[in-house]
Amino acid sequence: MSQAPPPLGTPVVRREGRDKVTGTARYAAEHTPPGCLYGRPVPATIARGRVDAIRAEEALALPGVHAVLTHENAPRLKEPDDPILAVLQNDRVPHRGWPVALVVADTPEGARAGAESLRITYESAGHDVLLTEDHPGLYTPETVNGDYPAVRERGDTDRAFVTAPVQIDATYTVGALHNHPMEPHATTAQWDENGHLTVHDSSQGSTKVRDSLVTAFGIRPQQITAVSEHVGGGFGSKGTPRPQTVLAAMAARHTGRPVKIALPRRQMAAVVGHRAPTVQHVRLGADLDGILTAIDHEIITHTSTIKEFVEQAAVPTRIMYGSATSRTTHRVVALDVPSPSWMRAPGEAPGMYALESAMDELASALGMDPVELRIRNDPANEPDSGRAFSSRGLAACLEKGAARFGWYDRDPRPAIREEGPLLLGTGVAAATYPVYIAPSSASAHAAPDGSYRIRVNATDIGTGARTVLAQIAAEALGAPVENVRTDIGSSELPDAPLAGGSAGTASWGWSVHKACTLLRRQLDERAGPVPADGLTVTADTQQETAEESPYARHAFGAHFAEVAVHSRTGEVRLRRMLGVFAAGRILNPRTARSQFIGGMTMGIGMALTEASTMDPVFGDFTESDLASYHVPACADVPEIEAHWIDEEDPHLNPMGSKGIGEIGIVGAAAAVGNAVRHATGIRLRSLPLTPDTLLPYLL
Repeated sequence: MSQAPPPLGTPVVRREGRDKVTGTARYAAEHTPPGCLYGRPVPATIARGRVDAIRAEEALALPGVHAVLTHENAPRLKEPDDPILAVLQNDRVPHRGWPVALVVADTPEGARAGAESLRITYESAGHDVLLTEDHPGLYTPETVNGDYPAVRERGDTDRAFVTAPVQIDATYTVGALHNHPMEPHATTAQWDENGHLTVHDSSQGSTKVRDSLVTAFGIRPQQITAVSEHVGGGFGSKGTPRPQTVLAAMAARHTGRPVKIALPRRQMAAVVGHRAPTVQHVRLGADLDGILTAIDHEIITHTSTIKEFVEQAAVPTRIMYGSATSRTTHRVVALDVPSPSWMRAPGEAPGMYALESAMDELASALGMDPVELRIRNDPANEPDSGRAFSSRGLAACLEKGAARFGWYDRDPRPAIREEGPLLLGTGVAAATYPVYIAPSSASAHAAPDGSYRIRVNATDIGTGARTVLAQIAAEALGAPVENVRTDIGSSELPDAPLAGGSAGTASWGWSVHKACTLLRRQLDERAGPVPADGLTVTADTQQETAEESPYARHAFGAHFAEVAVHSRTGEVRLRRMLGVFAAGRILNPRTARSQFIGGMTMGIGMALTEASTMDPVFGDFTESDLASYHVPACADVPEIEAHWIDEEDPHLNPMGSKGIGEIGIVGAAAAVGNAVRHATGIRLRSLPLTPDTLLPYLL
């Protein structure tokens, strides 16, 4: 007699864990077909202009070098679906770091030596790489990332602000940030004699990889197999194919042999996307009871000359707090910089830093507790749309977090608590992230021996997708989870969206649940045993996801942080951090806690260590490796707690779940910044809060 399946909500151990810790899990760069060659991209060393000449004789004379691809001899592409993939097609250099050549050799070392031997001359043109508040090229786009309108306004915000008894008018800046996954972007590509292309790609979605390569090479989807079985992190930078994917396929076609490319980390900052810098002007008006009467949030950011990507940093302000009037705007300037792209919680992470810092400043001006201020302005309906929330657990998160953290034990006065040279303080900030769900398809197969096989082109980027999808299937089938196998990570499987926007499990899980529900119904209706070849059901959620919900659907959360600031050095150390989240039904507490803590850790880096500087002369990011771009190390991350409230929301999907991959970073940096202000009495409005920025105010 089989055991009852563990229901959703139990901490099932992730299925691929043993493979990863024993080294048997294979990543994109670990697939080495016979005769495999290695490619080394050559980045441009000017900020703008054109390639004048590439002299490859010395490189081609080196032992083991097979080819040097340039714009003069590389295979011609059709117009790709993303302009950053149009590599080696012309002599244009749109920014420093743009690939201008590819050296292919027997070994990685040979390819690197060949790349260093190329003699490249350029015709340089003037460049513009610095974002400023008064840049003459600033314009208002029609939409921002996520297809949100760039501008939204309710009421006369200017009038409401100037007549408000209490006003906050401040500008906050966040510099460029970089994703830096542990596994660099890598691709192994191989064409067979029938013209079929197989790519093992470090990607957040192999369906998207296949589709982009179909467009770029002008071939049919049946001629490409894209595999992303194990992925060592992405944080958005692997959401769509990057140049190495196309370069590897081009080189494999040119040489007739498999080609592998793993981007050197120093090249990643220029070609895999980054979080664009933002200058954010926030104005809050409130009455003496702390009720908001005016919210004005203006974003200034940059995009590249290659394509338009606008960080939607003011969008979360549209749903966060109630106010009679509101204005949220975005302006952008196209610069000679690498194309910005998605980084964990694009829009929400920088935007909520500014809003939640301003809310803390408003609480100080009112002499009101910051938790109480947020609860007083918690709206019943979504402010801009007027739609009812499917569920909104912000107040519950704030209350539960305050109780667990011991928030009300603190002295609200700043710069009061001391331990020798250390100044101690605590801070709070709220979090929000929208519910996204995309259409997906999946198949469920029942075998005569009582086992099941689920097939869906989901991608596990370290989130535990295999495990949670098996739990969803087991519950729908009424079977032990041990009897369920999940196949993911290949474009040969039923099409599914990429792992991004915290929409993976909600999207894939819905199609898995639907297929398994239909399969169980067929099994229950059968008079005889399962056929020898099994029984398979395929389902998709096109119809369900096409229906627009009448509800505003968002996850919410609250962060609490305690810091110690050294009064003589300016060093900030996080002592503890606690997050409480309202994200629907938590499907697997073990993997969910990992996601929440991972996001909070990135928020710590955003607040204290991570910075990227654009060199105005050379036109590149100076912090281009992990020696200079400081992600948090173990010593930077002390005790972190992640909790959640029990939230039942029937307006989401059959599992009742919301995305959890990104909300952990939203608001985390603001909580740390607010704690630093409480510890020192100093309000700095630019991140990161490094010793050199704090120390002048402490001396």
